Amino acid sequence: MSGRKMRSFLVIFSGQAFSLFGSRLVQFALVWWITETTGKASTLALASIVAMLPQVLVGPFAGALVDRWNRKKVMMISDSSIALVVVGLAFLYSSGSVKLWHVYLAMFIRSLGGAFQWPAMQATTSLMVDKDNLSRVAGMNQSLQGLASIAAPPLAAFLFEVIPISSILLIDVATAVVAVGPLFLIGVPQPARDDLVKGFAPVISDMKEGFKFVWNWKGLRMITGMSMLINFLMSPAFSLLPLVITNHYNGGAIELGLLQSMNGIGMISGGLLLGFWGGFKKKVVTAMSAVVASGLFILAFSVMPPNLFTIASGCVLIFAMTNSIANGTFFATMQSVIPPEMQGRVFTILMSLGGAMTPIGLSFAGPVSDALGIFIWFQIGGVAFLLMGTSAFFIPSIMNMEEAIEIEALSEDVSDV
Repeated sequence: MSGRKMRSFLVIFSGQAFSLFGSRLVQFALVWWITETTGKASTLALASIVAMLPQVLVGPFAGALVDRWNRKKVMMISDSSIALVVVGLAFLYSSGSVKLWHVYLAMFIRSLGGAFQWPAMQATTSLMVDKDNLSRVAGMNQSLQGLASIAAPPLAAFLFEVIPISSILLIDVATAVVAVGPLFLIGVPQPARDDLVKGFAPVISDMKEGFKFVWNWKGLRMITGMSMLINFLMSPAFSLLPLVITNHYNGGAIELGLLQSMNGIGMISGGLLLGFWGGFKKKVVTAMSAVVASGLFILAFSVMPPNLFTIASGCVLIFAMTNSIANGTFFATMQSVIPPEMQGRVFTILMSLGGAMTPIGLSFAGPVSDALGIFIWFQIGGVAFLLMGTSAFFIPSIMNMEEAIEIEALSEDVSDV
């Protein structure tokens, strides 16, 4: 990986790495505060719903706007806005006047900023990184996610015991400054578009064009459907993980931090493996094989007795590793074949459709988990991983979704919109 664009990208990537760490730190602290304050699965479920709604409702519009706006400015404004919200929440904590709805509101606004920041960064990546290196960058990104998962939870758990939560929140503000700073000095390329018309109606047209792109690509449409079902089942399970620790393993913040760190180690391992190995010749084979393995190990985690926390942690590690490989391979494929001027819309549509299943799942998961136990969601989700990953090998539209001829034909269809 060389060249001026790549060096500039790595500087931006490094700044985003600090911001991600700060965000994970704050997210852990807020979730644990809710857990200690309420101790209810339904309250945690509601927090996750609130955090997902902006990505679901605003995501498609955000993607269309990201494809029109200056992506550098989008990232700067998004990160800065999130930091300002955190400053306000820190003040409420320090003054002793914070309420649960304040935390929910902060989570909502932070998610709203992320609905613009994430697609802007993803779409920028394909313009600054050669196609041959996209899989490596995807592996780096998965490893970065893993590093944040390793370092942030135990550190947040430790800090939660020794300093006020308002001080923990300010760490996120400092890391946001590190992320925004380099963007003042580095140019971010924009995709060439000669079809831009000002006004709200063209934005709606752009959004429809993105939906048509996804719908006309049969393989992507089916993968999106699988992702929606998995999110419906698995996101509630992991959102309620703090209660798994307290109710099943009789642990606390330290145990939750350790389990999340194992998740991070798995993500790093998967990212590094993908970066060095690159996967099978057909990326979709790599992704679906990893999906099947993920299902096996999340099922194993769901049946572990309380005295086997160490083995359960190992299952989470391997699940995270295989899931990291699946996600990294999938996004590398998308970045290499989707036209740059379409990526903001397509990525946010995929995020929104998948994310829409999370609040729906959580609306059931909270009360059902209170009544029947949390592990049912891990078990059903693990079965879904197995069935979908296995069946994909027998579906030609999925196995052949990387073929350039399909993308070229699809691009011709979209151009007629």
